[in-house]
Amino acid sequence: MHTTRLIAALGVVPAVAVLTACGSMSSGPMAPAFNQSSLPPTIQVPAGNKVAMETVGKGDITYECRDKANVPGQTEWVFVGPDAKLWDRGGKQVGKYYGPPATWESNDGSRLTATQLAVAPSGPTSLPFQLVKANPAVGTGAMTGVTYIQRVALQGGTAPATVPCTPATKGQKQVVQYQADYIFWKAS
Repeated sequence: MHTTRLIAALGVVPAVAVLTACGSMSSGPMAPAFNQSSLPPTIQVPAGNKVAMETVGKGDITYECRDKANVPGQTEWVFVGPDAKLWDRGGKQVGKYYGPPATWESNDGSRLTATQLAVAPSGPTSLPFQLVKANPAVGTGAMTGVTYIQRVALQGGTAPATVPCTPATKGQKQVVQYQADYIFWKAS
C-alpha cells in the first residue's frame, strides 16, 4: 500500500514540474521597456514620461500624384494617409492607425490624434522617425492619458520610386506597404 502511494506521489512530481515549466514559459521575464537613447535627440520624449504601450504597425500608405506646391507644371507623389493594424509585442491586434487625420485607435474604442513635433531620417527606403504630441483622447481606455507617440523601427513606406508621377498620371494613387513601431508614452 505504501508502494502504491509512493508511485502515485512520484507521478505527480513530474506533472507539477511540467506545469510549472509551462507556466514560466508563458509569463517569462518581462521584456525591458523601450530605450530611446539611440534615437536622434529631436525624436526623444522629454523626461517625466514613461512607456505605456509598445505596438507594431503593419499596413499600407497611400500616395497620390499631384501638382507640386508652388511649382507650376511639375508633379510629385503626395502622402494621402495610412491604413495599418496595431499589434502588441505578443502578436495580438490591439488597435489600428488610419487617416487623415492621423488617428490611433485602440480596440477598446479610445482614440486620439496628435500634432507632429519632429521627424528625423531613418533610412533611404523608410519613412522618417517621428515624434508627435498627443491630443486628448476621445473615449476611455488605452489611449486615455497618452502624452507622446514615437514612430521608430521603420521598414518601407516611402513614396513609390518605380512608378513615375507625371502631369499625365496626375490623380493616380499608389499604395505601398510599411511597418513601424509606435511607442505610446504617458506622464509618469
